[in-house]
Amino acid sequence: MALHPPRSLKHEYELYIEREIEDYKDSIPRNALLSIGDEAVATLSAQPQISLDELVLCDEVDRIITLRLRLPTYETWKRRRLRMLERYRRPQHWGLAADDALVRAFRPAAESHVLVAGASAESSALYLAAHGCDVTSLEHEQGAVERVIVAAEAAGLSERVHTFVADLAGWSPAAPLNAVVCTPAAFAGLSVTERARVFELLKSATADGGVHLVQTIIAGQTAVTTDEL
Repeated sequence: MALHPPRSLKHEYELYIEREIEDYKDSIPRNALLSIGDEAVATLSAQPQISLDELVLCDEVDRIITLRLRLPTYETWKRRRLRMLERYRRPQHWGLAADDALVRAFRPAAESHVLVAGASAESSALYLAAHGCDVTSLEHEQGAVERVIVAAEAAGLSERVHTFVADLAGWSPAAPLNAVVCTPAAFAGLSVTERARVFELLKSATADGGVHLVQTIIAGQTAVTTDEL
């Protein structure tokens, strides 16, 4: 599991501006981009004591595009982002009930390392990421992984959610876990012996005070027995 330092809102804002500018550059024809470059050269040439080099020119092009797109200032963006993050921290936003087992069992702390495994665990992964957790999401299907990636990007949580097409039998954490959240799909295709080995791995990889939340019943059928757990 990759370890990531906490990302400040200021850094998030800088990434947002950079992404918007680059997307705009990619959306316009080359002659339009060259025209912006000419405008930047004219602006800089009119300023006294400016050494016109490539870096200065690129910065001026970005400034012109920022004005054209009417991108918000940091303070305006910050207010919007904080309001958005507050909505994302509510379980209902992700289709989870206020009394959902995940909500009741785990009080996510920022920088906690969490494993979420199994299909239909997308909501859990994004809910925990919104609370500042560093989430590793394991899925068997590429399509499921792509859905998590798209949802995380749309919410601005992609740096908090790390997705892999893998199963628990072939995966091991690179850092201690604070929580493990698994659906029955995470154990699909594993023999009883393989399940036992996975359970032992997850126990040994979880820090003291950590939480394991394993769904044992799906569609009225027992998927993982309590004796196994």
